[in-house]
Formats: sequence, structure tokens, C-alpha cells
Amino acid sequence: MIARKLYAALPVALVALATLAGCSGDASHDDHVHQDAAQATPAAVQQQDAGHRRLNQLVGEWKGEKSTYIAGGTAENPIRSEIVSRWVWIAETGGNFLREEATGVFGDKPYYRLGLLGFAPTDDRYEWTTVDSVTPMTMSYKGAKNSGGDTDIVMAGEFTDPGVLGPQFVGKTIPMRTVIRPESADRVVMEIYFAPPGEAERVADRVVLTRKK
Repeated sequence: MIARKLYAALPVALVALATLAGCSGDASHDDHVHQDAAQATPAAVQQQDAGHRRLNQLVGEWKGEKSTYIAGGTAENPIRSEIVSRWVWIAETGGNFLREEATGVFGDKPYYRLGLLGFAPTDDRYEWTTVDSVTPMTMSYKGAKNSGGDTDIVMAGEFTDPGVLGPQFVGKTIPMRTVIRPESADRVVMEIYFAPPGEAERVADRVVLTRKK
């Protein structure tokens, strides 16, 4: 008699156990969802200093109107093109660096640029490094110390000209500057300036970024 009662109760117990396991699985799944959502934004981004927080306005996807005044373009007749610029925090760096990937067409060739933008709190300045499909070297820029609070992000460097400024400058050291000018939440202007030896500094490239909706 007792055995029959236990046998009859067994299916009910199994159903209850399965239900409990299912609830536990759902809870575990929800926990994973919450963890994944938390991990999507690096902890360092959630607890940024002021210098890094300022860069948050660059995050997202932008349409770029690009004007290039070198490498075939001139001040009177720049090479005009459209690019797409995407900025994201690099989680693996603890959210210390932004990665920009820009794609489009330059003249009759595909254009690509990869950039890393960071803030150095010990020097209170921004630092910017790029590689692209136009110049066969790394382009690196650093802001002046204690310039992190300036309205525009201004960073300077130099490079050895492979010929983008003309054959007379091949092999010459060219001082350069990048200026990032956030005009609003939806518009940013980025400019590169070169200063060829014996000449005044001039704009080499200008990109007007408009946030894509």
C-alpha cells in the first residue's frame, strides 16, 4: 500500500523537480544576461575621470565629409569624399582608449583609417595614434602637458614625408598637429595640419563628422 502511494506520488515529484530546475535555469540565464549587459560597458568607463568622460561624446557612428588638401589635393581643389567613422571604447584596455575605424573611398581607391585616442591623466593630455591606407607609417600625436581641459583637443607630432606633400619634401621631417573640435553632441570637426620646412603651417585634411541617427 505504501509502495503504491509512493509510486503514485513519483510523477508529481518529478514534475515539481523539473519545474524547480526550470526556474533555476531561467534565473541563471537572467543572471548571465545581466552580467553580459554589465560587461558590455567596461567598469573603467562607468567610473571615468573627467578627461575620459569628455571622450564619451565621440562614441557612436558618424558620417564624415572629408576634404584632403595633399596627396593629389590642393587648397583650391581638395579631394572630397565621404567616410563612415565608428568610435567605441576598447573594453580590453579597461575603457582607457577609444578605437576609431573610418572607411570610405579616397580618389578611386578604398580608404581606411584605424585610430586610438586616449587620455593620459598623469600628464593631463590627450594622445592619438593612427594608421591609414594613404601614408605607410604610424602617425602619432600628443597634447601639451596640462592641456586636457582646453576647449579643443590639440595634439602634435612629426613624421617623415613619403611624398604626400610633393617630391621636394620626400624624406623631410614634417611637424604636424591634429585638432579635434567638438562643436555639439552631433557635430565634430577633425583637422590635420602640416608645417613643411620653410613654409607656413597649412591644413592637410579636414573631416566634418555628423552623428548618424
